[in-house]
Amino acid sequence: MIHFGMPTLIECPGFRESLDLCNELGLSFVEINMNLPEYQIGVLDVSNMKIMLDDSGLSLTIHLDENLNICDFNPLIANAYMETILNTITIAKQMDIPILNMHMSEGVYFTLPDRKEFLFEKYSSFYLERLYEFRTLCEEAIGENDITICIENCGPYRDFQKEGIELLFESSCFGLTFDIGHDYYADNANEQFILAHRDKLKHMHIHDANRNGNHLVLGTGEIDIASKLEIAKHNNYRCVLETKTIEGLKQSVRRLHEYEIY
Repeated sequence: MIHFGMPTLIECPGFRESLDLCNELGLSFVEINMNLPEYQIGVLDVSNMKIMLDDSGLSLTIHLDENLNICDFNPLIANAYMETILNTITIAKQMDIPILNMHMSEGVYFTLPDRKEFLFEKYSSFYLERLYEFRTLCEEAIGENDITICIENCGPYRDFQKEGIELLFESSCFGLTFDIGHDYYADNANEQFILAHRDKLKHMHIHDANRNGNHLVLGTGEIDIASKLEIAKHNNYRCVLETKTIEGLKQSVRRLHEYEIY
């Protein structure tokens, strides 16, 4: 059975509003978005949120700040991002949150006459050492708790990113998020890599797309939604219906009955 959830929407960023909308639509969870000021470390009232969550009967996943770059060459920046993730793991343990969704930064690149020179590739030893340290700290913080940090595909994975992800995969604390719209925009460059690591695939972002737009209502773009839901169906994944508006989310929920997913 697929567990469908909703993202944090800019039209109702409040936690109570999100829970109410999630229940109204018959969904199972909310993916709270730590890019928003309401969900920053130090702002979150975890005790009150836990009471509201328990009353709602719903669960949560967390979308980590998209700017996270734990391999930044500036140690002050990298360590701040690392501390943010460790603090988020603490919150996840307190609230029984199983999935932390994370973008894998490709870092800075220099544009040369004939190519892009990615600094993480140029300085690969530093990059991999930093990821190893990140992996170790996350393992220690998560311990025996059922928490997975899932790497989401954005643009096409670079070879050095794939190497870094596979290094993280040496730990059971790391997995994959398959964002089908992002992959569409990357000319399906990531699907083979993702499905080759199907045992690490834990989470999906489901939305339609075409060449003029992303995060569209299901069935209004060019993605074969049914085939993607089939992947999720056989593995009981959590799937965020990642449209960006309340109306778009409602339309996507209504369209779910068109797919043979149950």
